[in-house]
Amino acid sequence: MSEIIKKWYVVRIIGNKEKIAKEYITKEMGKGLLKHVSDVLVPTEKYYVIKNGKRVSAERNFFPGYLFVEVTFPAFKSDDDQDDSSERKRFEREILGMVQNGLRELPNVVGFLTEGKERAINPVRQSEIDRILGRVDELIDQDGETLVPFVVGEAVKIIDGPFKDFSGNVEEILEERRKLKVMVRIFGRKSVIELNFAQVTKE
Repeated sequence: MSEIIKKWYVVRIIGNKEKIAKEYITKEMGKGLLKHVSDVLVPTEKYYVIKNGKRVSAERNFFPGYLFVEVTFPAFKSDDDQDDSSERKRFEREILGMVQNGLRELPNVVGFLTEGKERAINPVRQSEIDRILGRVDELIDQDGETLVPFVVGEAVKIIDGPFKDFSGNVEEILEERRKLKVMVRIFGRKSVIELNFAQVTKE
């Protein structure tokens, strides 16, 4: 018999509805079609704005349009009492299908982020979840000020999005928007793309 396994997955959300969607998921979590969902994460960062001449703090999402859910897969026992990997995968797909149906019934929730023609639902590596949580902590100092973790000209690697695994150099830092422009080579040509701070890491 296999052990209980927990994995994180990306869920697509209607724009600017991440917190509301999290509330809906949390309310249904642990029961019905979402009985295998054990946690919900919306990574945010604190920043400051000026309102009516006063400096006030606010929060914004690291990944607009997305949140993360943790799915718990129960211990699995095959018919011949052997932990068969193919049966285990089929078992996990069935659970993910059930969770997907449950998510799609909720307001503002599109469903799991899928990949490829087969629309595979792939988990996020735990190291990436740890990095995301760590990045949130790194960007906030004792006073709650956000820090800029990159400098112009620095070599970086893209770790999220359609240009994942591409490398390039920081061309411009858009501090107020928590974004930067990176020069990368795509199909043999240099192109500048705009990314969130959390989408890149230092090389």
